Amino acid sequence: MNTGNYYKLHHFIPWTRMKILYMVAVSTVPTSLYYFLDWHWLGIPWVPVALVGTAAAFIAGFRNTQTYNRLWEARQIWGGIVNSSRTWGIMVKDFVRTEDLDEERGLHQQLFYRHFAWLTALRFQLRESRSWENVKTKSYNREYLNYYLVPEWECGVEVDLVNYLSEEELNLILSKKNKAAQVIALQSSQLRKLNEQGQLSDLNYVEMQNLLKELYDHQGKNERIKNFPYPRQFSSINMYFVYLLTILLPLGFLNEFSKLGSEVVWLTVPFSVIVGWVFLVLEQIGESTENPFEGGPNDVPISSMSRAIEIDLRDMLNEENLPQPILPVNEILM
Repeated sequence: MNTGNYYKLHHFIPWTRMKILYMVAVSTVPTSLYYFLDWHWLGIPWVPVALVGTAAAFIAGFRNTQTYNRLWEARQIWGGIVNSSRTWGIMVKDFVRTEDLDEERGLHQQLFYRHFAWLTALRFQLRESRSWENVKTKSYNREYLNYYLVPEWECGVEVDLVNYLSEEELNLILSKKNKAAQVIALQSSQLRKLNEQGQLSDLNYVEMQNLLKELYDHQGKNERIKNFPYPRQFSSINMYFVYLLTILLPLGFLNEFSKLGSEVVWLTVPFSVIVGWVFLVLEQIGESTENPFEGGPNDVPISSMSRAIEIDLRDMLNEENLPQPILPVNEILM
């Protein structure tokens, strides 16, 4: 997530420079043929260009609206995780009781830390790469990775989980495919034991189980967005329409500028670059927004949100030496 007022031009222009170079080439070639070889037939009426431009603008606007909706839904889900996590904290502290205060504090810490393990396993799963994601496959995104770090790519999940789980539970979780789901299963198993031992009343047991169900709902919604891409047919038609428009733009401008004089046709190049760049950037922005967990600079900042949850819950335990919040790097917060 970008935390600045806007993307700086010295970041944005290099990020889109291949689109600019593409438009320079696409516009210079027909203009040169028109001017030097008198291929005047390259100039076409503006009407077909305008019709294709209208279709491209419509589908680009539709795509960007839908990709933003995916991003915003992901942010809402993580807002729900924050709220549910705080609720889990107060339920654990107020519902789980024993006569031995040290034992009670140990149980609270165990249930809290296992929740941190769930957050850790979940964010690592969401940062895994999918074949349709763009952040590692597109050259302009790979270059932009130099400006920030994705914590989940710096180490394996076991490195972080070891801080929250016992050795036995860690080995169990690492042997599972869906690690986050199994961590919640461990929470449920312990709640049942606490209920059987009389350390958790029946009513409170049901309430805490319902909260675990809520956490499963949040996880499932995250997995739906992660594992179901923006439909490829809409993504493909958007790309085809935009690139068709960029090819037609210089031909339409040639016809219009030729009416003003033979030398004026060279204005085709800058005007084609400007207009084509606008549509190509719209397409690129939609592409970079459609996968809100892929590790891009426009992602939902799940790493920093998980750290904020951990700080809040450890504070509930009255722990000292709380972990530091994750801060933006070059105005990018992950």
